[in-house]
Amino acid sequence: MDPIRNPYAPGAGQRPPELAGRDRELQQFEVTLERVAAGRPERSMVLSGLRGVGKTVLLNALRGQAVGRAWGTGKIEARPDQGVRIPIAQAVHAALREVAHRHRDPERVEEATGVLKSFALRTSQADRKGLRWTPPVDAVAVRGRADSGDLELDLVELFTDVAALARDLGVGVGLFIDEMQDIATDELAALCGACHEISQQGAPLVVVGAGLPHLPVALAASKSYAERLFRYVTVDRLPREMAERAWRVPASTEGVTFTTEALDELYRLTDGYPYFVQAYGKVTWDAALADPIGPADVEAAAPEAEAELAVGFFGARFERATPAERDYMTAMAELGSETGDEPVATADVARHLERKPQSLSPARDGLIKKGLVYSAERGRVAFTVPHFGRFLRTRA
Repeated sequence: MDPIRNPYAPGAGQRPPELAGRDRELQQFEVTLERVAAGRPERSMVLSGLRGVGKTVLLNALRGQAVGRAWGTGKIEARPDQGVRIPIAQAVHAALREVAHRHRDPERVEEATGVLKSFALRTSQADRKGLRWTPPVDAVAVRGRADSGDLELDLVELFTDVAALARDLGVGVGLFIDEMQDIATDELAALCGACHEISQQGAPLVVVGAGLPHLPVALAASKSYAERLFRYVTVDRLPREMAERAWRVPASTEGVTFTTEALDELYRLTDGYPYFVQAYGKVTWDAALADPIGPADVEAAAPEAEAELAVGFFGARFERATPAERDYMTAMAELGSETGDEPVATADVARHLERKPQSLSPARDGLIKKGLVYSAERGRVAFTVPHFGRFLRTRA
């Protein structure tokens, strides 16, 4: 097949040509946008799942829906070593710009921009480290509004003023947060508290977060009512029908088809994980000699797909780990050979390594901080990356 016409798109956060299996989430968010803009109560949303299941892609698609309805939107990617005040200020500034140019009262726009500047200027020097963004230079900071230093109170005042501008236009404001599990617990609590207050006010503002499987637990730990504050959506691998759609539809636009046997083999290799679906689809297209694409083409392409994933998807993550962390993951993988990489008990890992559980805490905590494993439940850990255990066993 002509590689220039290859329709598949494996990439971090890159939208595939056919966003299969996410119709329900997209339809539900359309309802959310309509209800919030109409002043009706609606919860914000949290997406959670393993890496490679398309959380960022879905998050961007939801933001696209909000943009399509003329909402003001902004997006941030949380980082474990960075406070959220400046990133949120950046995102809210982007949302404010999207509604400000349509607003008929320049004084109110200027007032809201001044509040945003006050909010941003309250950032501590420690949180400014590595950040070059500065608040709007033309605006005059509004003293006494969103500048108390209490993040929850300041967020409430900032969100209230910016959402009020959007309400005047019959729309709302959407804040989209990727890697939400990396927000510090105290800041996560402040964000939840602000969302709670805003929802009680009926202000047209929603927060949509995306993160690893333990994000709902982290939110609940930060605020007891977080379980009722958000609508939780688990983003998982694609069922067979949707995976087939992800392969068939893009190929059909180029006049190419797959045999049933080829699709059988592709699904066996990928387990329906969206990133793998795109990665194997791309190399299979390039390896195929003619239409229709058959199982022999998949078989010929599989080693190349595995090699690419071993370097870019799995290998890059493995290299980030320290020797002690690698030993910990290898033990998890060896134990997972019997459980299909289901969560394993930390006590079993310690027993496998012939170590005391307490001595392995630094390695486990380091892996959690790096986003390589997560605490599935108390006393158990699992990989955040699908097929990672299989990769480690093959590597060994």
